[in-house]
Amino acid sequence: MQTVFAAQVDSTPHALVVLVGPDLAMTAAAAAADAASGGQLRRALESARFDGSAGSWCELLAPHGLSATRLCAVGSGALDKAEAAVWERIGATISARLLVGGETRASVDLTGIETALPLAGAAAHLAHGAALRAYRFDKYRTTMKDKDKPTLAQLDVIGAGAAGALHAELTGIAAGVKRTRDLVSEPANIIYPESFVASASDLAGLGIELTVLDEAQMQALGMGALLGVAQGSVRPPRLLAMRWNGTGNPDAKPVVLVGKGVTFDTGGISLKPPAGMEDMKWDMGGAGAVTGAMHALAARKAKAHVVGVVGLVENMPDGNAQRPGDVVTSMNGQTIEVINTDAEGRLVLCDAIWWAQEQFDPEVVVDLATLTGAIIISLGHEYGGLFANDDGLAAQLQKAGETSGDRLWRMPIGDAYDKLIDSPIADIKNVGPREGGSISAAQFIKRFVKPGVKWAHLDIAGMVWASKAGPLWDKGATGYGVRLLDRFIAENYEL
Repeated sequence: MQTVFAAQVDSTPHALVVLVGPDLAMTAAAAAADAASGGQLRRALESARFDGSAGSWCELLAPHGLSATRLCAVGSGALDKAEAAVWERIGATISARLLVGGETRASVDLTGIETALPLAGAAAHLAHGAALRAYRFDKYRTTMKDKDKPTLAQLDVIGAGAAGALHAELTGIAAGVKRTRDLVSEPANIIYPESFVASASDLAGLGIELTVLDEAQMQALGMGALLGVAQGSVRPPRLLAMRWNGTGNPDAKPVVLVGKGVTFDTGGISLKPPAGMEDMKWDMGGAGAVTGAMHALAARKAKAHVVGVVGLVENMPDGNAQRPGDVVTSMNGQTIEVINTDAEGRLVLCDAIWWAQEQFDPEVVVDLATLTGAIIISLGHEYGGLFANDDGLAAQLQKAGETSGDRLWRMPIGDAYDKLIDSPIADIKNVGPREGGSISAAQFIKRFVKPGVKWAHLDIAGMVWASKAGPLWDKGATGYGVRLLDRFIAENYEL
């Protein structure tokens, strides 16, 4: 969907959207539309018990006295308190309501509005929300009826012509979100370690330096934990590093983002139940988020040095698969007793994190992973779980989560939990008891963080896929993590 910023509404018949707040407080454009329609808008709002809350909606088809094909009122909430998230929700509501409604074009008139944000910022975030909510993954739907296909091709934002520069930056972020949603949505016969790497090759065109390790290279480095997960699949593993340095200083220490990329997870020999196993195509959601975030940072030319590393494997149960009870040796020499082959993500992450520390010598490492079902039991689908060894880093991530809408809730770690993963025959075992499962998983990863490195682990298992529509996404892949990481870098590490 194209966004156009214009000074006035085009006379060509199309949908007109105006803003109305609580107590039917109309903007100038809404009042003018109401007058032209002979009070029809106000009567409709009263009949619909329209409350003016952000994202509420009321529409009239072929309104009397106007050339518009339909007149739509979207709730603004209190305009003097409308920050970026409110404007994004307003834009998303417009997309959600009009995307498949038969309209090819809509204008939202912001002329003369006073709000908590500068009007240009409000307009840019409105357009950003509209773009995020307009995402669809219809690639494989060949028999879809015309009435179910998207029609809205253009959104005109009226009265805020200076919004273009900020919107261009937000467009880069939206492109990163789209990349993540596409990766998470694709089935496992399309996205697997080699094809994931191939899909990222175009990032070089944005100025990202790509490094790929194949199976032999990882074997030479001693990545026995990651390779143990991959050994049951005919799909060979890969490790992909994406480096963006917008500082102009080649010696600047990077922030390292690490993503779990299990492109399909059967559970291995510890096989998952069949019901719902198809969802495990999105077990690479952490890798998807890191890749989308790197796209966003490069697309908007972030003045920061960031490296994204993703460990890519497929976890399958063939005759060569890793067994419960096997002992593997990680890249840093720690031996791991594999109690459960379905606790594979931490085995991938530990080698990827160690390699990233050895390769880039970072002061900060943040990993993202759809790691445990336990975090969904704890937090549902409202927050990602945040574990950290540094209070300042945890606070930075939580603030970025609130700003971006990708919210985080901090969870505990500590020595008592760490003891739960001591092994009687190796240095560590890959699972603890059933209770505190997401915490012992975080403790496992923490054992592979070098002294002095600030580290955070984000367990996002409940956030990368949605069974129902949300404020900025439809059912399916949410793109969670991209805007969080982009905001985290922007607020703390950009020059």
